[in-house]
Amino acid sequence: MMPPEDKKHCSQTLPPDVLSNLPEYVIDSILMCLPFKDAVRTSVLSNNWRYKWCGLPELTLDEAVWTTKKNLFFHTAEITKIISHILIFHAGAITKFILCVPKSRSCHMIDDLIYFLSKNGIQHFVLELPFRDDPHKLPSSFFKCLQLRHLTLQKCLVIPPPAFKGFDRLIRLELCEVTISSELLGSLISHCLLLEHLVLHIADYYSKVIEINAPRLRSFYFAGSIRSILIKSAPLLEKLLLTDNETGYFGAEKWDIVKFFESFSALEHLCVNMLFAAEVGEMPTRLPFDLSCVKQLYITVDLYDSAEVSCALCLIRSFPCIQYMEIQEACCNDSVADHRVELPSDVTFNHLKEVKLIFTSGSIIEMQLAKLLLVKSPALVRMLIESCRAKGTATVKKLVDELTTFQGASPEAEVVFIKR
Repeated sequence: MMPPEDKKHCSQTLPPDVLSNLPEYVIDSILMCLPFKDAVRTSVLSNNWRYKWCGLPELTLDEAVWTTKKNLFFHTAEITKIISHILIFHAGAITKFILCVPKSRSCHMIDDLIYFLSKNGIQHFVLELPFRDDPHKLPSSFFKCLQLRHLTLQKCLVIPPPAFKGFDRLIRLELCEVTISSELLGSLISHCLLLEHLVLHIADYYSKVIEINAPRLRSFYFAGSIRSILIKSAPLLEKLLLTDNETGYFGAEKWDIVKFFESFSALEHLCVNMLFAAEVGEMPTRLPFDLSCVKQLYITVDLYDSAEVSCALCLIRSFPCIQYMEIQEACCNDSVADHRVELPSDVTFNHLKEVKLIFTSGSIIEMQLAKLLLVKSPALVRMLIESCRAKGTATVKKLVDELTTFQGASPEAEVVFIKR
């Protein structure tokens, strides 16, 4: 046992608590780098650390928080208890709050939490609720969070009060399976005058129109029914991603593709997961104008569908300055007979440097497309070919071997097979 005098000497020479003596903003930065559970656990270090976590301006309550050591989710009562403790003990501003409630669970204090955040300067708010038949209606206090700059909502019912004028500081908005009328959604977007990034996952507005007026919008990701989107004003839009989200569809019987693209004077990056539906012969050969600003194109097309091929060719012909192109073959039906289609000879890709082709089977039409791009791309540096199905990998690899000896327009073009 250590003599008493040695104990005294030891206690006098122990270094001070360096962490506790750091400025509060530095301690907050350290705690915010930790998972929320670990940040709360620092309260057992000493009396001085007991309430350090209570002043954090950024809190993340996601799956990592709700998961037990046995990889099970907390019960609803435990989730509610944690939220309640935050409301009771937290002091100071909360500028960022992320709440992701796990599936088959709920939280009975969401309205209280939103009211609390509306009084504490919330700027970045993520509310992801489990998918259920009855979306949670946002309380009136939500529409008083006027300092919001980043907002993500999932599975909520949004009904703004009549006096609501929008979030005039919002920069990014993401809505996933949110229940809101098309009129209110259009109004909400148009009143976010600083909005730069918009993400919409919507699949139930097949017969309605959502108007997009966003003068500062730079990127737009949309999943759902493209017939319900009318982009009236987005002069700065640089990045556009359209996908069917597995439940929606693109196009209508008479869908005006020319009108849709005529306002995209700044568009550089276009990703189309599925092409716009049209009757054979209705699709124009090309747009009546060139979109020279488009540099990257990602497109999924069924090469066995004449209407889809026509739509794809219409777009490709209209992007004369394209530098990167990725084409994925959508047809995975082994019963479809191989055939040849008329691919265009009136187009040259003078700026195309890299192509990625994602094929299903190494068929004749896929070979046609690859050869066409090699012949019409004098600046091509590399063509990447990938098989999206294990069943067709050997045939696709054989196609690549044949293309390596094919004489294209660019003597530097390299054809590379990619294993998925």
